[in-house]
Amino acid sequence: MPYVITDACVDVMDKSCMEECSADCIYEGDRMLCIQPDERVECRREPVCPQISICHHEDLPAHSKHFEQVNAEFFTLGTPPLGSPGRARGTGRVGHDHPEVAA
Repeated sequence: MPYVITDACVDVMDKSCMEECSADCIYEGDRMLCIQPDERVECRREPVCPQISICHHEDLPAHSKHFEQVNAEFFTLGTPPLGSPGRARGTGRVGHDHPEVAA
């Protein structure tokens, strides 16, 4: 997972990153956006986010490291689990968040 969305996105969800993402792998939860790790490719484009909530996984601050797991687990939750739909723009708002974000 090259990029991770952190807690700076919670309740903000600017969505400019969704418009700029050529891999179309940023999905919308209720309170936060998440990157699908299996769909994310190294496109070499810098993430666009005015809140600076997207970090390369190697550059995550210590207090945000667990968001790598939060992003990945987001896609295993829900009924049925979201999995890897292959296209965020066609999916729309997912209707759930990771429990840590929902709390």
